[in-house]
Amino acid sequence: MDYTATEMMTVAAARALTNSDICFVGIGLPSAACNLARLTHAPSLRLLYESGTLETKPQVLPLSIGDGELCETALTTVSVPEMFQYWLQGERITIGFLGGAQVDRFGNLNSTVIGDYFAPKVRLPGSGGATEIATGCQRIYIVMRHNSRAFVDRLSFQTSLGHGPTGRERRELGVRTEGPALLVTDLCVMQPDPETKEFVVVSVHPGVTRDQVIAATGWPVRFADRVTETMAPTMTELEALRDLNARTAQAHGTSAGE
Repeated sequence: MDYTATEMMTVAAARALTNSDICFVGIGLPSAACNLARLTHAPSLRLLYESGTLETKPQVLPLSIGDGELCETALTTVSVPEMFQYWLQGERITIGFLGGAQVDRFGNLNSTVIGDYFAPKVRLPGSGGATEIATGCQRIYIVMRHNSRAFVDRLSFQTSLGHGPTGRERRELGVRTEGPALLVTDLCVMQPDPETKEFVVVSVHPGVTRDQVIAATGWPVRFADRVTETMAPTMTELEALRDLNARTAQAHGTSAGE
């Protein structure tokens, strides 16, 4: 069955979630992956969004954290201060699923500016709750499209802490949560080296070469000693994702991950 690179990425990210996870979901690609997991292999996955919706089960992907679909399909809705102070800062959430405009080899994220902060080439939406999600959730999964503009040797601005600019700062600061543990792209899957915390390629998607990964990465990317091929999407996964896309497009003219 044919599939796109975005579908491969979304499916690979969704597979990382389990029925036992409590997941703080970002908008866009993270939301597509998390809801795909809920609709397929992890029906008991509990999704939380920044606006205060707990155990929400959207039938279409939200346009923003303020989309009424989230509140209407949630078990309950709490105040934003409760969401952050009790659930997030209380370290009650197992997975934070994030994306960004830039990521570096240690999983630090930029969603603030491209270029100089005071005279940027592009000014982005900013952190929202990503800064707190990055430190408050037990571990972080990142999903992003893979190109040299996004996968950079040095961030224009560090919005959300990964493992720090040298891979040591998170531990040195005494942050108790694990931090970035997975990076899924439309080319490959990466995991951090246990010692250095630098992200290393552990699998490449079908049809993708190492040279493609190297060319799309702004740092000298490393490969694990044993690199596997990511399992292609199954028909069940693709049908669930495409149904979600179709419902989303019918509701407000956008598709999963856009």
